[in-house]
Amino acid sequence: MPEAAPPADSTPPQKATTPAEQPNPPAEQANPPADEPNPPAAGAGTPADTADTPIATPSTTEDEEAPAETTEAASADAAISGGEGAADVPPASRGWRARHPGAGRSVTYAVTSLAALLVLFALLMPNDPDRFRPAVFLRLPVEAIFGAAVLMVLPRTLRLITAVLAGLSLGAMTVLNLLDLGFNEFLGRGFNVVLDWVLFDDARTYLEDSMGKAGAVGVVVAVVVLVIAVFALMVLSVVRLANLLARQSGRATRATLVAGTVWVACSALGVQFAGVQFAARSTAGAVQNRVDRVQATLKDEAEFAKIAKKDTFAKTPPDQLVPDLRGKDVIFAFIESYGRSAIEDPVMAPGVDATLDDKTAELTEAGYAAKSGWLTSATYGGSSWLGHSTFLSGLWISNQARYRTVTAGEHLTLTGAFQRTGDWRTVGIMPGVQKSWPEGSFYGLDNVYDSRELGYKGPKFSWSTMPDQYALSAYQRLEHGKKRDKPLMSEIILTSSHQPWAPIPKTIPWDEVGDGSVYKDIQKEGKKASDVFYDSTKVKEEYGKSIQYSVTSLIDYVVKYGDKNTVLVFLGDHQPLARVSGDHANRDVPVSIVAHDKSVLDKIDDWGWTDGIKPDHTAPVWRMDSFRDRFLTAYGSTPHP
Repeated sequence: MPEAAPPADSTPPQKATTPAEQPNPPAEQANPPADEPNPPAAGAGTPADTADTPIATPSTTEDEEAPAETTEAASADAAISGGEGAADVPPASRGWRARHPGAGRSVTYAVTSLAALLVLFALLMPNDPDRFRPAVFLRLPVEAIFGAAVLMVLPRTLRLITAVLAGLSLGAMTVLNLLDLGFNEFLGRGFNVVLDWVLFDDARTYLEDSMGKAGAVGVVVAVVVLVIAVFALMVLSVVRLANLLARQSGRATRATLVAGTVWVACSALGVQFAGVQFAARSTAGAVQNRVDRVQATLKDEAEFAKIAKKDTFAKTPPDQLVPDLRGKDVIFAFIESYGRSAIEDPVMAPGVDATLDDKTAELTEAGYAAKSGWLTSATYGGSSWLGHSTFLSGLWISNQARYRTVTAGEHLTLTGAFQRTGDWRTVGIMPGVQKSWPEGSFYGLDNVYDSRELGYKGPKFSWSTMPDQYALSAYQRLEHGKKRDKPLMSEIILTSSHQPWAPIPKTIPWDEVGDGSVYKDIQKEGKKASDVFYDSTKVKEEYGKSIQYSVTSLIDYVVKYGDKNTVLVFLGDHQPLARVSGDHANRDVPVSIVAHDKSVLDKIDDWGWTDGIKPDHTAPVWRMDSFRDRFLTAYGSTPHP
């Protein structure tokens, strides 16, 4: 505060003791700033009642304990930012805050308010997209009250250390909540801190396949910067607020006591606003929930290892496995993301259902018959390998730990049962596999053709390395169309219906497929993923079209290249992500068995499945892990645990 000029007839008073020399020139001292918010401190002299006492005006943010001599701009900044007072520096070095005290106070208040809002957001942030609504952020978090009480009583050094650790903890919780939001959106579940780190490499590969290497690098860099920013901002915010609490200890103590009393009362009375409990303790609950999930994961891993060792058909002699399918060429085909929503959602169902009806008619005309039902997948929105392994192993493979456990063992798979008999050649067509895949031996496949071995010379269709029709054409060329001394058992993964569902290939005459070069123009004419994936209506429409393409390619292949010994089992591996399948969608996927030999379908007549390749809404729904034993039993396999 500038010194007041003494009356002309008095002796000049002693200057008030201040941390630094006052910056304002004498001409300004007789006229205090017009925006001075507070009157002179109680007991301070004025020109009207004293001739030798200077004016001392406290900062608007100082409490009774704060030094009244601190200059206005420095005092406001110190109080809000947590500083220890104005530095003893020359006026020229005081910066723009001293020259513009009003603006300085406004910026200081704004930064501190943003820090408080950021901390409150982190404490109240939900990890479920359905709970993101304004009322959630209008609650009183008990963690903020407890944290304020602790920080106020700590000495300076310990307070700083505690504030930094609290900021890092809030940053970690925020990042984990963001991961939960993403996983719930794509996989229908929260992020597992024990198992899901390995999925980031798959996410990076997916980005490279969908957006190109440059785009993927850009996304990864942006994510890393975001994570660093979250941690840095949280630490800075908590430290700033901690220093403010210590500086304004009197007011902070009273405010904390009031807030604590309000929280206890609202908690006891169950006070709610817009259906949300006002007295919040969501952060503590979230931490406990994560601890519980970690413990449950570790316990599940140990228990599943025991379950995986038990197998109803582990010791069944080779000649007693699937004897009723001897001499048949059996195909197990997975259609990526082919879920129940494709058949029942009002946006997608009209086109998909029409395709299923048309293809059922084509199969009938070609002498085939089909039956269909529903299976509940162990995964949702992604992680296709969990669905594949669940279906083929007869075990519920719902996470990466279970997948590692089962694929490292010798549990009999559905495909492995055919290999064990010695009566089939077993092969895998895996256009989605782009690197070594040791799991092939676990699945009992004599030979695996991955994306590098199928001879494709055309363009990628977003994530999918090649169109389904090409993959089936390559299968015909490399295996099915050759002369053999054994029937063929094949596992085929069709990937054209993988997100982001743009661009989508088109079916062409089989004799024009060639090495895939013909798809270059088709790919260029297709839609861009960025124009489809983020539009809720367009993405559903294009997803439905991709399912129609995959089903058409598969059934057309059977009609053209199949014969009286062909048996096709095809299904979806999981539902598409929530943006397509809908919030809280079930995990059901269609499954169908197609055969030319009527006796093959007679074996499953008691299953209650729907005729044709479109299951009725009332058709039976089984867990996917139950299919292996049902199938093996239906076709004559003898259990030997």
